Amino acid sequence: MSYRYINQLATPENLHRFLEFVDLAAGAGQETANVWEIERRLVNSRPMELCVKAVLQEPASAQLVQERYIGKPYDLEAMLKMPKGSLGWTYGTIMHTLGYDPQFYPQREQFDSDADYIGFRIDKTHDIHHILTGFSLDTLGELGVISVTVAQTRYPTFLLIDILSLLMTFFTSDTLLSEVESDADLNKTLGYKFDLISRGITIGRQAQPLFPIKWEEGLEKPLDQWREELNIKPVLDGPWSWYSCPELQAAIA
Repeated sequence: MSYRYINQLATPENLHRFLEFVDLAAGAGQETANVWEIERRLVNSRPMELCVKAVLQEPASAQLVQERYIGKPYDLEAMLKMPKGSLGWTYGTIMHTLGYDPQFYPQREQFDSDADYIGFRIDKTHDIHHILTGFSLDTLGELGVISVTVAQTRYPTFLLIDILSLLMTFFTSDTLLSEVESDADLNKTLGYKFDLISRGITIGRQAQPLFPIKWEEGLEKPLDQWREELNIKPVLDGPWSWYSCPELQAAIA
């Protein structure tokens, strides 16, 4: 039968590893450390090898990896003094308003491999991508922004989270997207997650490569200018956009 290849994939070892990843991904919303553990387990995997290959095919990205660029830590106090409307000011204002720690990711100075560095850089720039793309910094926008990274780099941790999120929703969803009565329930539907992931992938494919940019050295540049130069079509409305949050709208007004 044409499905015999499934037997080759569904070995006891592969199924055990898969279930471990399901368990980690299921708790990632409450415990960020779960994401770091997924990264650790995937750093020497075949999917990560493909990610490294994809990143290194882009000359500027390959140069950044070779350089092992870290950049200065994000300083919210300094960002809040930057020109209004700049990337840094917008990032600082939103993170300050939400009470988020800009140093949420594991701090590193030494890296064991290209894969190790790529994971660090993706973690450090993740929230910058939220600001650039317009995807909200909560569960309603998270799959969108990580899908931008998936589209551009094949980063396996984010790709796995996309896949497992759809799988878990497949088993738990009991509501059609058209029947949802509140935004809070959107993430319980497959339709919303499919649309969110698709939107992120589309933005990622249309945009210029984001990985090689040294954001730390361009924080005072206007956010709109960054978007225009990078061909980013941000989400500016709807439940998966941070622009739809009244508290954030007031903060950046």
